Amino acid sequence: MSLQQPAVFCNMVGDWPALHWNAKYLSAVLDGKMIQFRLGLKMVDLVPQFETRCSYVMATLEEFLAWSCGQPSCLSGPFSCYEYSKYWAYADYKYIARIFEDKPEIFQDIRWSDFGFPGRSGKESTLWIGSEGANTPCHLDSYGCNLVLQVQGRKRWHLFPPGDTSFLYPTRIPYEESSVFSKVNVANPDLKRFPEFRNTTAHVVTLSPGQVLLVPRHWWHYVESIDPITVSINSWIELDADHEARIEEAITRMLVCAIKSAENPSDGDLWLNPTEVEATSHEINLQYLNKAVSEYFKCQKASVSEQTCSSSTGAEQRTRASCKRKKKEVGCEPEGYRLLTHEFAFSTFKAEKLQKIPFGPHLIQVLPQSQEGSSMGAVASDTRNLHEDEGGHFGKLHSARKQLVMSNECETPAHPVDSEGSPDASQTALSTNDLLDCLVNPHVINLVARLLLERTRV
Repeated sequence: MSLQQPAVFCNMVGDWPALHWNAKYLSAVLDGKMIQFRLGLKMVDLVPQFETRCSYVMATLEEFLAWSCGQPSCLSGPFSCYEYSKYWAYADYKYIARIFEDKPEIFQDIRWSDFGFPGRSGKESTLWIGSEGANTPCHLDSYGCNLVLQVQGRKRWHLFPPGDTSFLYPTRIPYEESSVFSKVNVANPDLKRFPEFRNTTAHVVTLSPGQVLLVPRHWWHYVESIDPITVSINSWIELDADHEARIEEAITRMLVCAIKSAENPSDGDLWLNPTEVEATSHEINLQYLNKAVSEYFKCQKASVSEQTCSSSTGAEQRTRASCKRKKKEVGCEPEGYRLLTHEFAFSTFKAEKLQKIPFGPHLIQVLPQSQEGSSMGAVASDTRNLHEDEGGHFGKLHSARKQLVMSNECETPAHPVDSEGSPDASQTALSTNDLLDCLVNPHVINLVARLLLERTRV
């Protein structure tokens, strides 16, 4: 949990029964159960293939495998309208607890307890089955961090640090709770519309069967299947920071639903992601916001109680050890000083933990892609100290992010400009979505959430 950038775990899951979960095995276990597949074009466009732009079919895994092999039986099946050479198919976000609800014993095939999460199994995991070219548009997850096991085939991950957020042109349309999408098609970026994308620092890694990737909190990712059939299993790990993130998501939901629901339905803007059942009412959204705020303070109260208990214990230990130490006791200082010292001690402890991360053949850093264009198909094997890397490249990212937050200037507009640098008059009509991109920008929502929390404290 101390890792601040993506890393690949090797030789960790060799005894997991889930390693046998290839598509053929899963087809037999599901025994004709229908699941939804998302279909998209293999042709790469300048615009991301959001889920609102895809087609959907209900099919069995057996039918999916027959289609991917080009069998004649597919001429009349659910995939009959989709030529394999032109389309990819993806059974994504399949909650294992739901699709295997009649076979709960299979949950134990996945053992996240080996990664330090006791009791976490397939019940808290998600299944992904895709054909070559299947992909997830570039996005960041608002909640938790992510552990991903590759079971069959290979997937290529394009990852970007949180500091690259403004360069990725974040948007909440299509709207899905906990997902902030990028307007940029990472596989084929439109640099005329999105020039700031040049400033991103991609970390690219190809994940092979038996490897587990850690995606830290708020890291952007675009994922694509590069083999004929791929199977992955992931689990999102909850974090303490999720309590504040839920407030931010509640605010975002209120604003997006209120503004987009007021639009004329005949405009035909598919703003709601298929993963969202419906646009919730203002009353329900307000209840959700209040509940999120209540949970946040409940968590904070519990956290303060724990810190008080641990501080008391620590004070007793320091008193006993005072004859061995010349250092001034923190417990004797004013409250404000004590809190600052505690924060400093925690950050120092965190830095020490980072320095001790055992990178090597079993834990490999996913490093920034070199300017020259390093091999996209290889797992990075450089074992430089992560703390040293933070001092260089990551220091620049934090500096750039600070400048963006401090600046009052708007980001580069995504509208064409003429030779004199003025916006093309025919392209400057602002839409509701343009307004929302500014209004629910992650930086703005974070500020609104903090103001709301301050108001609630008062």
